[in-house]
Amino acid sequence: MTRVRLLVFNPALSVLDYRLPAGMAIEFGAVVLAPLGPRQVLGIVWEPDRLEGTEVPDSKLRPILEVLPAPPLPAPLRRLIEWCADYYCAPMNAVARMALGSMAALRGGGTTTEYRLSGLEPQRLTPQRAAAMDALHGEQASIRELAELASVSEGVLRGMVGAGILEPVSVDLDRPYPRARADFAIPALEPDQQAAADTFVGAVRAEEFAPFLLDGVTGSGKTECYFEAVAEAIRMQRQVLVLLPEIALTENFLRRFEARFGVPPVLWHSSLKQSERRRAWRAIVSGEAQVVVGARSALFMPYKALGLIVIDEAHEVSFKQDDGVRYNARDVAVIRARFEQIPVILASATPALESLQLAEAGVYAKIDLPARFGGAELPAIDVLDLRDEPPERGRWLAPRLVAEMRLRLERGEQSLLFLNRRGYAPLTLCRHCGYRFQCPNCSAWLVEHRLSRRLACHHCGHEVPVPEACPECHTSDCLVACGPGVERIADEVAEVLPEARIAVVTSDTLNSPEKISAFVEAAEGKLIDVIIGTQLVTKGYHFPELTLVGVVDADLGLEGGDLRAGERTYQQIAQVAGRAGRGEKPGTVIIQTRHPEAAVIAALSAGDRDAFYTAEAEARRDAGAPPFGRWAAIIVSSEDEAEARMAARAIGGAAPDLPDVLVLGPAPAPLALLRGRHRYRLLINARRSAQLQDIIRGWLGTLSFPPGVRVNIDIDPYSFV
Repeated sequence: MTRVRLLVFNPALSVLDYRLPAGMAIEFGAVVLAPLGPRQVLGIVWEPDRLEGTEVPDSKLRPILEVLPAPPLPAPLRRLIEWCADYYCAPMNAVARMALGSMAALRGGGTTTEYRLSGLEPQRLTPQRAAAMDALHGEQASIRELAELASVSEGVLRGMVGAGILEPVSVDLDRPYPRARADFAIPALEPDQQAAADTFVGAVRAEEFAPFLLDGVTGSGKTECYFEAVAEAIRMQRQVLVLLPEIALTENFLRRFEARFGVPPVLWHSSLKQSERRRAWRAIVSGEAQVVVGARSALFMPYKALGLIVIDEAHEVSFKQDDGVRYNARDVAVIRARFEQIPVILASATPALESLQLAEAGVYAKIDLPARFGGAELPAIDVLDLRDEPPERGRWLAPRLVAEMRLRLERGEQSLLFLNRRGYAPLTLCRHCGYRFQCPNCSAWLVEHRLSRRLACHHCGHEVPVPEACPECHTSDCLVACGPGVERIADEVAEVLPEARIAVVTSDTLNSPEKISAFVEAAEGKLIDVIIGTQLVTKGYHFPELTLVGVVDADLGLEGGDLRAGERTYQQIAQVAGRAGRGEKPGTVIIQTRHPEAAVIAALSAGDRDAFYTAEAEARRDAGAPPFGRWAAIIVSSEDEAEARMAARAIGGAAPDLPDVLVLGPAPAPLALLRGRHRYRLLINARRSAQLQDIIRGWLGTLSFPPGVRVNIDIDPYSFV
C-alpha cells in the first residue's frame, strides 16, 4: 500500500489522499500527522472504498509525516462513526473527533506538572491571592485549570508560584488504576433480581449482540442486577461502559460501585482535569481501564476489548446532544453494541416509549423487576388540587403539604420538595413601570438567583448583578420577583419550619464532585431535614429516612411546545416519587396541581403506568410521531435576523413535495434569539418508510447560503425551542 486515504480534522476538507513513505508501516484506523498547505493536520487512515475521495495522480500526493504512537481505531468503532455520520446527517470528521483524546494523549504518557497550595501562610496577601487561596483549598491541577477554578488570571497564580504559595507536583500520566475485583462483595439477590442477573451474565459470556430493556420500579435493585454482568465481564477481562445521564449522579454511583468491586471505576466526563482525561483515554485504548463510567461522550472512546454497555436511567433526555453532532447516546449505544457484538442493557424505572415499543416488537428482550428490594412498599400518591386547597397569599406550598412536612420533622424523617426551576424567580420586573429583565443575547427572561445576588440567563450564561433601581425608570426599591424557583421555596420553608435544616440541590449549588459528596453524606447522616431540588434529585439517590416527596408544581412540565411533554412529566414525577419510602418506613407523595384531570396526573394518582403509556402511544400513532413516525428539524440561524429569515424561506421554498413527508414551517423558533443568533425552525414529519436522511441531504444539497448562516439538522429531535 503506497497510497492512503485519510479522514482529516479540517472544517473545510474531510477526505484527502496521501502517499505512504517507503518503510512506514500503517494500519486502517491509525492516527497520523499529514501536511495540509503550510500546516500539519491530524487524520485517521480509512478504508479507501468506504470514503469518497478525489482522484489525484500519485505523483502529486504529499507524504504522511508521522504515525502517532496510539493504537489504531478498531473496525467496529470506524463502522459506528460511519453510521452515526450517515444517520444524524453530521460531518464524519466531527463524529470521529469524539473518539480521540488530546494531542498529548495521542503522543503518549510521560509526566506533567500540576500545582497545589504549599501550606505556606504569607503575612500579607493581595485580595486576588487571598481569594485564590480560599478557592484552591484541596485542589491540584495545571495553572490554567486552577485559574478557572479560582476566577483569577494565570499571572496571579504564577506570582503565587514564585512566592512559594503554590508548589509544583510531578504527575505520572500513565500511572495505573487500581484493579476492580469481581468477587469483592457479592450481594444476596432476591429471586427476580437473581433471574435478571443470570440472564445478563449469560449474555456477557455468549459474546453476542443482545439488547435488553431492564424495566424495574424505583428501588427494585436494577443496579445490583447489572453489576453481576459487570462482574462477569471483569472476570473475562473484557471492558465495560456504563453511561449516566448526569455528572451529578456519578458520585452516588461511585460509592455503590466501590462498595461492590472494592475500587472506583474510571471516569470520563467534561469536568475531568486535562491530565486525568489523558490518563483515562490511554487506559481505555490500552485495555487497562476495566469499567468506564461517563457521560454520553464516553460512548465514542476506542475501547480495546469492550464486552458490555449499560445505559442507566435510559429514558433521560440529557442523553440527546443538542449542539455539534446531535446524536442520542441511548440509541447510538445500541448500534455500537451491534457492531461490537456484545450485550447492551437499558435500565430505567420509566422507559422511553420508543424503548417499550422496541421491546413489544421483540427487538429488545424485556426484563421486569416489579417490586422494591427488601419488601419496601411503593409510596402512596396523593393529588392535591390547588383550586380547592390554595396556598396562603404570597406562598406556594398548600397548608396540607406544610402540615405533612411538619409531621416528618417531628418524627425525625426527611422531606423532599421538587420544582424543576433553578434560582429564586423566573422573572423580575419593575412594579412601577413594568420593565422586565431580559437577556440581551437570547429571547429569555433573566432568572433571579438570590444566593449569588445575580440575574442570569440559563441559555447563554449571561449574568448581571441585581440593580438597586430599575434601569428603565430609575425608581429605587421597586423590583418584584414573579413566580417561584427552588430558592424561593427554600425561603418559604424557612419561614414555616424555622427549625428545619434545608438543602437546595441544583446544578448551581452542586457543581462539583466534592459538593455532591458532601450533600450525600449530610443527607445520609440525617443532617438535612428538607431537600429542595430540581430534576437533579429525581433519580439515583437513596435516602432511607426520606418519607415525604412534595411536587410543588406538577403542571410546569406540561407547558410550552414540547411534543413529549406528557411523557417527560410522567417520568420526572414518577422518578422523584420513587425517592420516598425506600427504607423500612412507608413513603407518601403529594402532587400539587391545578389540572388533576390531566392524563399524566390521573395515571400517577392511580399508579397505572401502563394505561398512561397506552394512551400516549395511541396519541403518537394518530399524529405519526415517534416511534410510529419520524421527526427531523432544520434550524437556521444568523446574527442578522433578515439573513436568517431569508435562508429559512429559501429552504422552505425548496421543500420536497412527497406523499410520505410533511414539512412544517419555517417559523421563528420559540427561542428566537439564542446566544446572539436569530433562529428559524422547520419540522419534518415523515412515515417510517421514508428515507428521511437521503431526502434532507438531497433537499439542502441544492442550496447555498451566506457565510454567516448556519443550517443544522436534528434527526429525532428532543428539544423544540
